[in-house]
Amino acid sequence: MKKFFRTYGMLVILAVMFIVLYSSLPTFRNPQNLLNLLQQNAVNAVIASGMTLVIITGGIDLSAGSTAALAGMAAAAVMVRHGIALGVVAGLVAAAAAGLLNGLLISKVGIVPFVATLGVQIITKGILFISTNATPIYGLPLEYMTVGLGSIGPFPIATSIAVVVAVIMSVVLKHTPFGQYVLALGGNEDATRLSGIDVDRTKTAVYTIAAILAGIGGLILLGQTNTGQPQAASGYELNAIAAVVVGGTPLSGGQGSIVNTIIGALVLGLISNALNLMNVSPYWQPAVTGLIILVAVGIDTVSRKRK
Repeated sequence: MKKFFRTYGMLVILAVMFIVLYSSLPTFRNPQNLLNLLQQNAVNAVIASGMTLVIITGGIDLSAGSTAALAGMAAAAVMVRHGIALGVVAGLVAAAAAGLLNGLLISKVGIVPFVATLGVQIITKGILFISTNATPIYGLPLEYMTVGLGSIGPFPIATSIAVVVAVIMSVVLKHTPFGQYVLALGGNEDATRLSGIDVDRTKTAVYTIAAILAGIGGLILLGQTNTGQPQAASGYELNAIAAVVVGGTPLSGGQGSIVNTIIGALVLGLISNALNLMNVSPYWQPAVTGLIILVAVGIDTVSRKRK
């Protein structure tokens, strides 16, 4: 029974929450609300997929939200002049550059991830506000809204992107040498280095991939608002960390699952959706997210001490 709950506990919790909300809140079971639930949590699912790799290595990325905003602003600035395709490329390149900077600061300079990514977050936000004078970018092609708000049949495109990202990252983590390097790095960095694995290159790749996924999240968010906002995705890094932790990946690293992270993101999405439907003040939602992080980390800490 313990093994079952360790493996499928979060899925059981998600199912129970869904059943309770579906049976008790008529507005929750409205088909449009269920589609909105999937659509609105796509951004967090994508960013959290990259955050999972970072946390498995024993690191943290506090710049994920600002990287998403950077990608959105870079894409918006290019789109209004040169079209959607070049805008998307510009957004992803900007995000990759921020991730590469994170990786180099951590792997080559030796700055701890918390400080390095916090510094990049502050720098990125400063650049965005200074370069735009805190002014949003309007005039994006209306067709781009399909990415954030469009559907393929009844299924939102944003959710489809999140599913594709989750599948790819799950395969990478479980079935590629790089994924095994990531898990080994989080388990024991010294042993990983002694086994001949290029630890610095692996760290740099992890933070770059995480930033690119944050950039994809920022591009989805841009499609939902159709406006480049320098303050977009504020706090999204905390939501992503919460999804990873709730999904069972310990902050100490060494293990983790993309699938469980997606389940964690859905659990948080259900809680947020329920609070909205019950007309709870939105100011309570960050408090609830913080409480969830504390409870999840506390449970993990206690279980490790017992072991």
